[in-house]
Amino acid sequence: MLTKKDFIAIEEIVDRKLEEKFEEKLAFLPTKDEFYTVMDKVMGELQAIRESNEMLNSRMGDHEDRICKLEDIHPQNSHQIAVV
Repeated sequence: MLTKKDFIAIEEIVDRKLEEKFEEKLAFLPTKDEFYTVMDKVMGELQAIRESNEMLNSRMGDHEDRICKLEDIHPQNSHQIAVV
């Protein structure tokens, strides 16, 4: 039969093993500072992409206007050929 001391000893062993496993798993996680440093870089890149995307969208709108005007001038993608 197990005594109270046995239960306490078992509990200590289980606690120690759990703590070791927990530390093993956490060893691969970054610290808060490392995490925030990487996230700052990622957010900076995201902001740059968004700004670039806005510039490209405005340029695409300008191109769309020019294409529509050219299509009006040259229907069915053909030029008028003058026969002399």
